[in-house]
Amino acid sequence: MNRQQPLAELDELFAAGEFPGCPIGVFSGLPGIGKTAAACQWAHNNQLRFPGGQLFIDFAGLRAAAGGDVSEALAICLRALGVRDQFLPTGLADRTALYRDLSAKHRLLVVLDDVTRPAQVTALLPQGPGSAMVATSTWRMGELILDGAALLQLDVLDAGSALELLSNICGARRIADEPDAADRLVELCGGLPLALRICAAKLLTHRRLTIGALVAALTDEQSRLSHLSVSSAHEERTVSATLEVAYRDLPEAAARMYRVLGHLPGPSFDTAVAAVAAGLATTAEAQEALDVLETASLLSVTDDHRYTLHGLVRLHARDVARAVDAPGAEGETVRRVTGHYLVLTTSADLAVRADRLRIAQPAPADAGSGPGAGLGPFAGASHPDRDAISWLEAERANILAVLRAASGFGLDQHVWQMAEAFTVLFFRHRHLADWRESLVLGADAARRDGNPAAEARLRSLLSRPLLGLGRDAQAKAELDSAEQLAVESGNPALQASVHEFLGRYWDAQHDPVRAVDSYRASLALNAEAGEERGEALARYFLGCAQSAAGDHTTALLALSRARDEFLALDDAPLAARTLADMGRVLLRTGVRGEAATALSQAVDELLRCDTSHYEAQALEDLADLLEDPEAAKDCLRRALVIYEEGGSPRAAAVLARLSVD
Repeated sequence: MNRQQPLAELDELFAAGEFPGCPIGVFSGLPGIGKTAAACQWAHNNQLRFPGGQLFIDFAGLRAAAGGDVSEALAICLRALGVRDQFLPTGLADRTALYRDLSAKHRLLVVLDDVTRPAQVTALLPQGPGSAMVATSTWRMGELILDGAALLQLDVLDAGSALELLSNICGARRIADEPDAADRLVELCGGLPLALRICAAKLLTHRRLTIGALVAALTDEQSRLSHLSVSSAHEERTVSATLEVAYRDLPEAAARMYRVLGHLPGPSFDTAVAAVAAGLATTAEAQEALDVLETASLLSVTDDHRYTLHGLVRLHARDVARAVDAPGAEGETVRRVTGHYLVLTTSADLAVRADRLRIAQPAPADAGSGPGAGLGPFAGASHPDRDAISWLEAERANILAVLRAASGFGLDQHVWQMAEAFTVLFFRHRHLADWRESLVLGADAARRDGNPAAEARLRSLLSRPLLGLGRDAQAKAELDSAEQLAVESGNPALQASVHEFLGRYWDAQHDPVRAVDSYRASLALNAEAGEERGEALARYFLGCAQSAAGDHTTALLALSRARDEFLALDDAPLAARTLADMGRVLLRTGVRGEAATALSQAVDELLRCDTSHYEAQALEDLADLLEDPEAAKDCLRRALVIYEEGGSPRAAAVLARLSVD
């Protein structure tokens, strides 16, 4: 189990002898993470090191019975050290002095569970040589570092350790009989030991309950926490109750932020998003509340310095918010966050390619109110397009979550505008399933918003991930709908774009004749609309289709002209793609050397442009031309990584090639 590491770390710290006085180890972490179990396990493993005995103080119990004061904790310790009640000092100072005197005569281990203040630790430090203290707290007791304490943060269990915990309680056979369901159960519990133990208790108590049935009950987010409870004749243990204790200890500003975060779409967020979600005027206010939540172990910081909530914590925060806040609070949070992301996603789209065809107008002035709002946050960067793509990639899961939530609250205009802007990421990085979902949400929102031009644009774009996923019939249906809507819109540039995507469809069906017709129609409509980039795109795809039809000479002329046009438009990614296709046409004419040179240069250009999907395609073709087998394998390995990251079906074919070679 991955609790062995912090236990071993505590062993090493205490054995090192670097502490000036009594060594202190403090386990902290999320409520239900297993801090008490870790402390008790370490105490059990080290009984022989403390011949004077072990003292255990449960501050949670003290708080419930006597206010959790240090004086009562000292009284418990003094009784354990042999002092009878009639001889217990009444004052805190006298009790402290007597405890110091008596503890100095013994080699003790003092275990303090669920402390909330550093003073609770320092007042109970044993004075005997070789004595030690282990404490647990939901709060991160950073002040104790001044007293030489070692702070040990516990994390959720990894999948293997979580399965081991279930197996230890329920029996290995039970887990082996339903391995897939057990994996899903671990996922739904988020590796939280308390949740896993509750589930194990349910499985043991109700022998007819299968893991699959328990998973089915937990799958619904709306009721998941209610199922994470177990009752006996004496008490009920629930994840919600454990989190509720931590929530009640929060100051008001942090408690409000906690409730807001329960409604926040997406798995991670930064301070600016939190400020917007909470409707705060400055990020400083948000940062103060977030710092408290982090100190209370209710919030985690990711490797890229963003914040995230454990899944069960998020559900608890949502439930508390629904119980405490006004009925419209969730919708208002989603509206503010959606506006914030719309401004930033639109800005990223413009930073990547300002002259791309768009139906959306600039976001409304009030859509991005709050910290971080405003157009052009990428404008000051030396490579704004790369920074924008990097930001979109980092925020991909959050933007998708915002699109889902905004759709649920009827923010249709924002949804289709964001989906249209978001698609610029997928032109570079082909996350096909995410691209498809975002465009489905956007197209449906455009339909509800009564905007046929936007719907046509999004449905034509939707054909691209559908083709990539092998759903050709669905792609054609979307294109047919888009073509009709584009005609209704009366927008020749939009009609030209739809014809371009129709050509791409016919390319996929290996029908170059129809593809050529579609691209010629697109070329004419783009010329009519004065769309220079649209003309270059249509000419590029026309050249590809002409080559597929066997007219390689005409194709090379079209592709060469298109590349010149893209370079003139400062569109390096499409210029690189065009060069790659020129290499493919040269290969078909039998000029292998020139083909290899063109493809090699295209790979370099596509890599610099961070256009990974097309880089992978060029790498595959280049591998066929390289005489060095190892160099060819290197190309295929790089292509495989790109396809696997993007979820492309091409990954299987490349893997098969590598296996054969």
